Amino acid sequence: MEQGGIGMEKICSISFFDGSKEELLPGFTDDFPYIASRAELDQYAGRFVPWHWHKTVELFYMESGSLEYYTPKGKTVFPAGSGGMVNANVLHMTKALSRTEKNRQLLHIFDVSLLAGERESRIGKKYIAPIVTAPQIEVIPLFPENAGQEEILKCIREAFCFSPQEFGYEMKLREALSKIWLMLFALSRPMLEKGRESSKSNDRIKMMMIYIQEHYPEKISVRKLAEAAFLSERECFRVFQDCLHMTPVEYMKSYRLQMACRMLEKGQESVTAISHACGLGSSSYFGKLFWEYANCTPGQYRKKWQDRDTKGRK
Repeated sequence: MEQGGIGMEKICSISFFDGSKEELLPGFTDDFPYIASRAELDQYAGRFVPWHWHKTVELFYMESGSLEYYTPKGKTVFPAGSGGMVNANVLHMTKALSRTEKNRQLLHIFDVSLLAGERESRIGKKYIAPIVTAPQIEVIPLFPENAGQEEILKCIREAFCFSPQEFGYEMKLREALSKIWLMLFALSRPMLEKGRESSKSNDRIKMMMIYIQEHYPEKISVRKLAEAAFLSERECFRVFQDCLHMTPVEYMKSYRLQMACRMLEKGQESVTAISHACGLGSSSYFGKLFWEYANCTPGQYRKKWQDRDTKGRK
């Protein structure tokens, strides 16, 4: 089902708020906290979206391609035609499975206040808070082979067809999202009955991720990183493995390469200058890491992205 994409933001990279390092959502406003976006994963460096989180809820539908969602609890594969919900404040990373096919993901991203209304409302307490405050619910996967889940997927797809120009757009969209939420609530009740789990590791990993994001140009030791979250080095390694399924050093390298990509996309600094600015050392070492990360040289990556931006402005 090809969507019209009316009013959708096309997303090919992500940015973060300073301080909290949550994902920055273009076009998101307080008076109507919702955006629809179309993520083109084949346009991202390395064809993946790095580890991040946001206070908003994410409902998605896979229009084409296949996508892996990673969360602290594991990995779920979403082929074309499937979809799901990513809960508020959940750490997650997505990765396209193929390096050749187009990967298109449609997303409803919204703050739950859009559905709950006033703070401490009955709707919020009864239907919204039980899900968004449940650490055991990271992702709710939906697959068309299941009749009940197919009905939810249908509603998610249909909600992309509303146009911001049509009469009553905001109320129609909120009604559609409320219907989807109620179906998800019914589906997730068995998970809610399992009880709450500790979210301490989740808080610690976010503290360390923020530290890396604020100090990535510098030399960061595991000891310094652990101290930022009031942990021992051993606990630091454990938290990274439990939550991100990688070591602290692997995450630091990945984040520095993400920053290098951003500099290559937007600026004209030399490859050597970018390598040092990102804390990656010599240009030869940077070139080797970059090829493994993006399957091209830094120079080729810059030309590809800046050529694309030039064509987009014409």
